[in-house]
Amino acid sequence: MKNDTSIILERLSQIENTLKIQNASKKNILNFDEATYILDISKSYLYKMTSRGDIPHYKPQGKKIYFLKAELEAWLLQHRVKSQDEIERQSNSYIN
Repeated sequence: MKNDTSIILERLSQIENTLKIQNASKKNILNFDEATYILDISKSYLYKMTSRGDIPHYKPQGKKIYFLKAELEAWLLQHRVKSQDEIERQSNSYIN
């Protein structure tokens, strides 16, 4: 069972993460850490995606990595999966 101190520290960590996400969501250009908060992924996974060129990013001086929030949002919305209802309507339309 968790003691009071660990519960408080866990809650403070959650609050800190929430504040970081809120701060990042107000910006148009995000640094690497802010992008991990917006995407809700680990730093190592984001490094892997940038090194493979799987995600749009910028390296103005060849070292630090930056992202445009709009491009990250567009990237997140790729490969939409249709709902079962949409698939059924599409198949009914095709049959008729």
